[in-house]
Amino acid sequence: MRISYWPESVAQNGKIPYTAFLESLQNQGYHLVKENMAADAAVIWSVLWHGKMSANRQVWENYRKSNRPVLVLEVGCIRRGTTWRVGLNGINRSAYFGAANMDNTRANNIGLTAAPWRHSGDHVLICTQHTHSQQWENMPNLDQWLMQTIETVQQHSKRDIIVRPHPRCRTPQVEQNYRNVFRQEPKHCAGTYDEFDLTFSNAHAVINWSSNPGVQAVLNGVPAFVGPNSLAYAVAEHRFDCIEQPRFCDRTQWINDLAWTEYTVEEIAEGMPLSRLRQTLNTNIIDAVV
Repeated sequence: MRISYWPESVAQNGKIPYTAFLESLQNQGYHLVKENMAADAAVIWSVLWHGKMSANRQVWENYRKSNRPVLVLEVGCIRRGTTWRVGLNGINRSAYFGAANMDNTRANNIGLTAAPWRHSGDHVLICTQHTHSQQWENMPNLDQWLMQTIETVQQHSKRDIIVRPHPRCRTPQVEQNYRNVFRQEPKHCAGTYDEFDLTFSNAHAVINWSSNPGVQAVLNGVPAFVGPNSLAYAVAEHRFDCIEQPRFCDRTQWINDLAWTEYTVEEIAEGMPLSRLRQTLNTNIIDAVV
């Protein structure tokens, strides 16, 4: 079975985990071919169609339209810069990461826990995301979404709202049109490649459509309001009419399964994520060929 890869369309911080995954594919008997649109499957870095990853969009669309599988690697959020997400045929909740309903063995081994739910806070934090990503597919213009979100939240809450734009996707300054809405500019963390100062101090709730801040909020004990493709969807709220009284559900099973979405470079090279995806990957390849 041939799997194609695109080494020039990988973000700088993704080169090591991407290479480790290619190594695991070779070790498990797959034949790697470089930049080939006719292979049985593809492996790409991220679904952010921007900068050097822009070319991956054509790969994604070509393979998925012909029902051929695409393996996607991207930045994780459990240990940012240390663990990397590896999924099949999608990203976040739309991806397949392997069997669900796992026990707590891996979560315990990597020390993945969630802080107790927070029952206090003074503002609602809106974290936007990169609109050039597949994560934003079928969504409105960011300024339109942001204004609608602010107006809907203000129908149900009198709390201050803080808008925090994605650090690499500038957000229109719509907050100036509303009372009690403010902006929080991300600040790069010195000594890191792409970490920023995201904290949830004094946040009553976090709103994020489908990217990492929704997951990070729930791990930090802050109620999140997310879209259906967010990995936090199962333990988050989806409607703003309950923003003053969000649910505080049990996150145990969610944490157990989340632990199997991200891996260290060493685990990737050893084939840990591939072993969880292999059966489904092979089935998809066979179906596509047939």
